[in-house]
Amino acid sequence: MTETKNRRPLTSRNTGWAQGITRALAKTPITPNQVSAFSVMAALLAGLWFAAVAWTDGWGQVAVLLVAGLFVQLRLLCNLFDGMLALEAGRGGPTGAFWNEVPDRVADIAILVGVGLGAGEPSLGWAATALAILVAYLRAFGGSLGQDADYSGPMAKQHRMAAITLAAALGIVLSPWIAPGTVLAFALWVIVLCCVATVARRGMRIHERLAKSG
Repeated sequence: MTETKNRRPLTSRNTGWAQGITRALAKTPITPNQVSAFSVMAALLAGLWFAAVAWTDGWGQVAVLLVAGLFVQLRLLCNLFDGMLALEAGRGGPTGAFWNEVPDRVADIAILVGVGLGAGEPSLGWAATALAILVAYLRAFGGSLGQDADYSGPMAKQHRMAAITLAAALGIVLSPWIAPGTVLAFALWVIVLCCVATVARRGMRIHERLAKSG
């Protein structure tokens, strides 16, 4: 990952704790690609724990939601530090672009499908997954046309993971009154509807830029 022009804007990169951890990682043999690969493992585990909501009840559901939410956050931390290790620490390599992009799509599939299974709504999970990938595709498609990468929402990658983490937290807090699966299903509906809006927004921006350039 050597290109910074179209890098996703993240305020967390400028925090002292993130920069400190990056410096510590830079002193180890760990590569950015290895951090990206570990993020895939975290996403797969998050998806499995979300799916386990459908196979448990009571305090068991609270426990699996807690673990699932933690793995989502671990995945996000990996996604932060692979880029910082590559660019800020100068540890990037020729295959960085692959590892910067592909693991994110695997994570979308693993986590959103897992949430759908846990909610008892697998088709809804797959719908959210398809739309999430379409959102990412439009960003990449715009870039392939020479346009600046469009990271706009309302349901970009970071927004999807925030929604899922919030759903896990609410599922825990509201579990005495509302079934956690219901909370997860509601979160998926929010993701689906907001992804539709994001697809429309990014698609129109690409079309407008092409029209102006022509």
